[in-house]
Amino acid sequence: MSQGKVTTDHDAIRKWAEERGGHPATVKGTETGKEHAGILRLDFDPRDEKLEELSWDEFFDKFEESDLAFLHQDKTADGKVSRFHKFVSRSQQ
Repeated sequence: MSQGKVTTDHDAIRKWAEERGGHPATVKGTETGKEHAGILRLDFDPRDEKLEELSWDEFFDKFEESDLAFLHQDKTADGKVSRFHKFVSRSQQ
């Protein structure tokens, strides 16, 4: 059985995403003003047209502002690399 892990470490999140071809993004239309990213996502190829790419700095600013944690799975139950992840409230840890 594969287990999920939770982290708030920016380097670990970025490494996990980049190892899987992921890019920081936000859902288009959910941002509030130019300085506040909207709902965070990691976008994988092929790119999702509903997402807008962010810099890692913008992504992590919003991540911290929203008090989020990163729930993720490294491997599937059969041992393959997993892309399962979601953003959860730190208070849910």
